[in-house]
Amino acid sequence: MRVVDIIKKKRDGIALTDDEINFFMKGCSSEDIPDYQIAALLMAIYFRGMNDREVASFTASMVHSGKVVDLSGIKGVKVDKHSTGGVADTTTLIVCPLVASCGVRVAKMSGRGLGHTGGTLDKLEAIPGMRVYLSLEEFVGIVNAIGISIIGQTEDLVPADKKLYALRDVTATVDSIPLIASSVMSKKIAGGSDAIVLDVKVGEGAFIKDLNDALALAKVMVGIGESFGKRTIAVITDMNQPLGRAIGNSLEVIEACEALKGHGSKELMEVCLTLGSYMLILSGIARSSGEAREMLQDALVTGKGMEKLKEMVKAQGGNANALEDYSLLPRARIKYELKAQEDCYVSKLEAEKIGMCAMMLGAGRSKKDDKIDHSVGIVLYKKVGDHVCEGEIIATIHGNDEGLLEDVLPEVKDAIKTSKQKVPSSKLIYAVVKDEGVELL
Repeated sequence: MRVVDIIKKKRDGIALTDDEINFFMKGCSSEDIPDYQIAALLMAIYFRGMNDREVASFTASMVHSGKVVDLSGIKGVKVDKHSTGGVADTTTLIVCPLVASCGVRVAKMSGRGLGHTGGTLDKLEAIPGMRVYLSLEEFVGIVNAIGISIIGQTEDLVPADKKLYALRDVTATVDSIPLIASSVMSKKIAGGSDAIVLDVKVGEGAFIKDLNDALALAKVMVGIGESFGKRTIAVITDMNQPLGRAIGNSLEVIEACEALKGHGSKELMEVCLTLGSYMLILSGIARSSGEAREMLQDALVTGKGMEKLKEMVKAQGGNANALEDYSLLPRARIKYELKAQEDCYVSKLEAEKIGMCAMMLGAGRSKKDDKIDHSVGIVLYKKVGDHVCEGEIIATIHGNDEGLLEDVLPEVKDAIKTSKQKVPSSKLIYAVVKDEGVELL
């Protein structure tokens, strides 16, 4: 079997066999196949696509390129949650403690942020002392003891994906549905959970801009999950404006804590309650979305969700006092308040541009080895459709470098559009995709 024949076959639009896919993936992992041939096949897949059987086979080969985590030592149904990435997407820090306080076992492996999307690990590391890399034994022990642990992915988890993703990033082949789906689902499957809830973002601030593309991606990912015996549901949610109000690591920790104390913004909480409801349903703890929502609302009102977050932070070496006393979290040296020049309505919040501004301040990475400044970021006080009075604060920019802040300020101003006329806010949730079909909302 020759790699050049596999490339030619896919170039000509012919489906690859399982043996050909396995041969290619083994060559990627062993580095027997040179980068230029891997890149050639990625480009062929980008243009020619893959059928469902090919995508499932591609995913399986990626899963078995490394270690598959065994979570059988954790009692009960383990439910994972994954977001395709967005701006002010603090859902994991809210949803996971909430559902864990209702009895769901959450053994979650997360990644770091790259570009304008913030990573869960970076947010957690804003908490003093927080450890996000644990041994498997410690990870399992914490989940069995308190019901939740969130850690970083190990190096031996789906190593083929690391190789392929690095090449996709530099060959303009990132936005391919088969390649995105296999990349996401290989890590979720190798992570060992029994069920998966996917938050597929769509809109200006998301990787997927078009609703039809988001639906196609969700269907493929749900199909992959089900083919591996993992109950899988995808929720397609809006990212035409930042979901929450905080963009930046310690700022998002604060927002998550306030949300768990019952002070979350309506947009953020609606998405969190929707995702959490499906996690409860897949775990078998709730029989309907109505019952699930009642349980989650009770966890909010009684503070059980907040207590669960504190338990997890403490179990992983973090200072849980910082979740009450925010002065213990990293704080920026400079704050600039952006105020309205006249009475107006917010007509648009350009999510990607705002996210990139936070990255420029140091809240995100343009390269994988960039160092994060956990203290910086942007807090929005208004969302699309909100009225603003002259002199009222629309946003606060948190920074540590006056020069960077001066560079970012005009970009933030340009990303916040206003008008004299009120505009409707964006739709929050577009569809739910299950194995049985698509429910448009």
